Amino acid sequence: MLSSTIYHARRALTRRVVVGAANGRYLSDKSWQASGPEIQEATKKALIHDLLTSSTTSIHDTVPWFLENMPASYFRQTNLAVRTEHLKAIASLRSTEQALSLDIRSDIDEDRKVVTFIRPNNEVGMLLKQIKSLPKYNMPLSRVGVYTTDDNTMCLNMFTFGEHSDTSARTIDDSHPILELASKVAAGEVEFEGVDKDAVSSEMMKEYMAKCGNGYLNNSVGRRFLNQMGLYNAVTGSEGVEVSVEKFNPTEYSTDGLDPNQTSNMYWIDSAIANSLPQYALEYFARVAKVNNLDIIRTHLDNVNDGDNGAVTQLRMLVRVQDGEEIDWGRLKRNLKRQKWIDPSTADLIEKNPSLGIRRAEIITGLASLMHPIMGKVNPVAYSKANIFAAVTSNAYIHLGSEIADYFLEKFNPKSGKMSEADQQAATARLREKIDSEVVDRSANTLLHKMVEAVNHTYRTNVYMENRYALSLRLDPAIMQSDNHEASPYGVVFAHGRRFNGYHVRFRDISRGGMRIVTPASPEQLALESGRHYDECYGLSFAQQMKNKDIPEGGSKCVALVDTVGMSQQNKNFVMRKSVKAFSDSMLDLIVDTPETQRDVLDYYGKPEVLYLGPDEQVIPEDIDWIVQRAAKRGYRNPSAFMSSKPKAGINHKEFGVTSEGVNVFLDVALREVLKIDPTKESFSVKLTGGTDGDVAGNEINILYREYGDNVKIVGLGDHTAALEDPNGLDREELLRLFHGSLPLDEYDPSKLSPTGALHTVDTDEGVRMRNTMHNRVKADAFIPAGGRPNTVDINNWEQFLDEEGKPTSGLIVEGANLFVTAEARQKLFEEAGVIVVKDSSANKAGVICSSYEICAAMLLSESEFLDNKDEIVADVLKKLRYFARVEAELLFREFNNYPGALPHFSALISDTINVATDAIREELVKLPPGDLDQLLGLVKTHLPEKMATMAFDRLKTNVPEQYLIAAIASSLASKIVYAEGVNFVKSQPPENLSALALKYLEAEKEVALLENALSGASGLDEGVKEEVLDLLKRGGVRSKLNVF
Repeated sequence: MLSSTIYHARRALTRRVVVGAANGRYLSDKSWQASGPEIQEATKKALIHDLLTSSTTSIHDTVPWFLENMPASYFRQTNLAVRTEHLKAIASLRSTEQALSLDIRSDIDEDRKVVTFIRPNNEVGMLLKQIKSLPKYNMPLSRVGVYTTDDNTMCLNMFTFGEHSDTSARTIDDSHPILELASKVAAGEVEFEGVDKDAVSSEMMKEYMAKCGNGYLNNSVGRRFLNQMGLYNAVTGSEGVEVSVEKFNPTEYSTDGLDPNQTSNMYWIDSAIANSLPQYALEYFARVAKVNNLDIIRTHLDNVNDGDNGAVTQLRMLVRVQDGEEIDWGRLKRNLKRQKWIDPSTADLIEKNPSLGIRRAEIITGLASLMHPIMGKVNPVAYSKANIFAAVTSNAYIHLGSEIADYFLEKFNPKSGKMSEADQQAATARLREKIDSEVVDRSANTLLHKMVEAVNHTYRTNVYMENRYALSLRLDPAIMQSDNHEASPYGVVFAHGRRFNGYHVRFRDISRGGMRIVTPASPEQLALESGRHYDECYGLSFAQQMKNKDIPEGGSKCVALVDTVGMSQQNKNFVMRKSVKAFSDSMLDLIVDTPETQRDVLDYYGKPEVLYLGPDEQVIPEDIDWIVQRAAKRGYRNPSAFMSSKPKAGINHKEFGVTSEGVNVFLDVALREVLKIDPTKESFSVKLTGGTDGDVAGNEINILYREYGDNVKIVGLGDHTAALEDPNGLDREELLRLFHGSLPLDEYDPSKLSPTGALHTVDTDEGVRMRNTMHNRVKADAFIPAGGRPNTVDINNWEQFLDEEGKPTSGLIVEGANLFVTAEARQKLFEEAGVIVVKDSSANKAGVICSSYEICAAMLLSESEFLDNKDEIVADVLKKLRYFARVEAELLFREFNNYPGALPHFSALISDTINVATDAIREELVKLPPGDLDQLLGLVKTHLPEKMATMAFDRLKTNVPEQYLIAAIASSLASKIVYAEGVNFVKSQPPENLSALALKYLEAEKEVALLENALSGASGLDEGVKEEVLDLLKRGGVRSKLNVF
C-alpha cells in the first residue's frame, strides 16, 4: 500500500498544470513540476519504484526467453559483455511494450567496434538495408553474425569492425578436429565432393589454419572448412571470386534456431572473395540474395590473411528459397562473381529492376556513362550525368534501354555469330521507330537514339566473358568526334567498371602513352570531370602524338576517372588500385588472342591490335608490376612491353633524368640562337618551377651544373613547399645536397642565401603568394617550367610575366612541363613581348623516346640480359635522347630563322610533317613483299641504342610484331628525311608521292655517300675546297640527286 503522499504524487504525474496562468499563456504537461518539495520528492520515488518494478518484471520474462530462443551459435560467437548489453537493451524494449527495433554501437576495445541491429523479424532485403546504413569507420569489417530467434519474433545482426586480436601466428595442435578429419580425407578413408584429397595434407592444413582467426576455426564444421579452404586456394594471390552452393543437411549442421519443417528449402552459399573490402563484399552478396528473393537465415564473415594480396573474405550464408520458387544456381553463382566488379549504379538498377539481370543493367549504365562526354557538348544542363541516368533508368524509358541492351547482346552473342549488316540495319530501324513513337521528350528521344548509334559504332566487346573485371568496348572513334577535335583518332576503347569509367585513345595502330588516374574531391567536381573526360584523354593523346614523332609508336593516352568522393585515404588508394587492374585487364580482353577470347569475343573490326601503356599520375610501381604480370598470364605477346617504367627491368625517368637530358639540349641551342650566349663560356641565369626533389626540375638543376659549372646562376625556384630567390645565384652545393637527398625546397639552409636572397615557405599566406608569383617576378635569362599546374600562364594573366616597364622577366621559355603556358599565352608573349617559347612537345620529348626504347628492350632482351647490361644500355639511350633533341632543336631554329611565325608554330609543323610522312611510308611498306621489307631493317638497327642493336638485332623478325617493325621503319625514315632536309622538302610533295620519294631517298643517300667517300680519298685537291664540297654534298647532295628542291 502506497502512502498518501506517493498517491498524490502519482496523481501529479498525470495532471495538467497551468504555468503562467495569470497571464493565460500556455498549459504544461510537465506535472513533475507540482508545487511543494514534499510532493516533488515523492514523485521522484514513485518514478523510480515503477521503473524498477517494470524492469524487474521484464528481466524475469526476457532472460528465460532469450536463453531458450537465441541460437546456440550466438552464444558461441559472442562474449559475455556483448550478450549482456544486448539483453539489457531487449529487456528495456520489452518492458515498454515497444517493437523490438534498436541500433546499438559498442566499443569492444580501442581497436574494435560492434554495430548491432535488433529487429522484430527477418525479411528479405533487411540485411542489405542494414549494411547500407553502417557507419563509416576507418577500419575494416572483420566479422558478421546474423541470428534469428526460434520463435521468429526477433532478428539480431552483429557487425564487428577492426582487426581480430587472435590473427597472429599460432601453432595448430595435431589433435584439432579439423586436422583429424583432413588426415582421413588425405588417406582416402573419407571422401567429400569438391574436396581434393591431395590438397589437405597436414602441412597445407596447418599453413592455412595459421592464417585464420580462432573464432573462424572454432565455429566451422570440418567438411565445410575443407571446402572453404579449397575456395581460398582457388583465389589466393589473385582478384578472383569462387562460389559453391550446397543444400542444407540437418544431419550434418546444427538446426538450433531453425524451423525443422523449412530446412528442406535451405542452402549454404560459400564464397571466397580475394582482395576486397569486406563490407562491400557482404553488400553485393546481400543484394543478390534480395534480387533472387532469398531469405538470409545466417551469415558468417571472416577474413583470412593472403600476404601481400591483402586478405580473402570468407563469406558463408544460409539462405531459404521461398515456397514455390526455383533458383538457377549456376546463374546465381555467375552473378555473385560479377558483383565484385560492377558499379554501384548498375547494382542499384538491378535492385530496382531485377528482371534486367547484370548484363543488361551493366550495358545500360555503361552506355549512359559513355553518353555524358558526348551529349554534354550538345546541352550540358539537359544532358548532365544525373539527368542522363535519370532518363535512361526511369520507369518510362527503362524498357527501351533494355531493348537497346538486347540489341547489343544480340550483335555480340558468340553462340549465334556475327549479325549481318542487313540484320543490324533492321534492328536499328525497329528501335528508332519505337523510340520515336513512344518518347515525346526531345532530350530523352535524342539520348536514346545516340545510345543505339553507340551500339552500331562498337567493333568489339568483352560483355560475354565470364570472369571480366569491367565492361569494355572497342569503339569506332566517329561516335566520339566533335567540332573541337583537330583530327580523328585511330581507335578508342571505353571501359565501365566499379566506381570508374576509362578511355584509351590512340592516334596510330601502334601507339604508346601513359595511364593516369583522376580522383575528384567532390561530387560536383566528379560530374564536371565526367563531362570533359573524353576530351581530356583526347587532348593528352593528341599532344602525345605530336611528341612521339621520333619513335615507332604513335600517341595515346589512358585516363581513368575514379569515384573516391568521401573516402578515407586508405579506401581511396584501395579503389584506385582496383580501377587500374579492372581497366587494364578489360583492355587485354579486347586485344589478346586466346581460346577464351576466340570463344567469347566477336570481332567486327577484323584486325589484331596491340597497345602499349606507361605510368602517369597516381599510377604506382605496384600497379606496373601487376599489369605486366597480368599481361603475361593473359597471353599477351611481349607482356613486358605492355607497360613501361617497370621498377627493375625498366629505365626510371627520375633516376636517370631522361626528360631533363632533352630539355637541357633545347635550352643549350636556344641560348645560342636566341640570346647569343655560349653557355659553356659565358654566364647566364635561369629560374625554374619544380623542386629539387622533382623529376624534371631536380635533374635539370643537376645537369645545368654538370654541363656549365659556375657559368649558370639559378636565381629562382618554386615547388610545393617554398620559393627560393637569389639574384646572385642560389648556392650550388646546397641545391645539389637537396637534389641527391630528394629533399624539397623548404629544406634549403637559409644561411646559404646572399643578403638579397629569400626563402618563402608556404605555411603563410604571404609565402604562398610569393611562391605562386615567383615565375613572374624573378628576372632571369631563361625560364624553365619543370613543374606546376597546367595552364598556369594563360590568356588572362600572361601580362604578369612582364615587369613594370613592360619587358619580360625572361626572354626565353623552355617548357620542361606540359601545358604550363597555354597556346594563346605563348602567342601573346611572342607578339607583344618578343618572348621565344620552346614548346613542350619538343622540349620534353626525351621521356617518351626513352619509354619507347624500354618497350624495344622488353621485346628483344630477356630480363636478365637487360639487367646484366643495364649500365651500357642506359648510357646508349641517353646518347640517343640527346641526339634526337639536338637534331630537332637545330631544325626548329633553322625553320624559325628562315620563315615568319612563332617558334611553337614550327614545333607543331615539324611534328605534323614527320607524322604525315610516317603514315604515307607505312601505307607503302604494308604492300611490300617480306623480302623487300627485310632490306629496310637497317633503319631500325640505326634507330636502336648501340648496345641493344649489337645484342639483339638478329631477333627483330622473331620477337617483334610485324606491324611494329613497319612502324619503326616508317618513323625512322620519316624523321631522318625531315631533320636532314627540312619541313618544306616534305610539305612540297603531293601526299601520294611521299612514300615513293622516301624509298628513293634511301637509294640516293647511298649514292651520295659513295661520292663523299670517293671525294674524301681523292688526292691533289685543295683541302679547303674539298671540305667545302663535302659540306655541300652533305647539305644538299641527296635532294640534288632526287632533283627535288
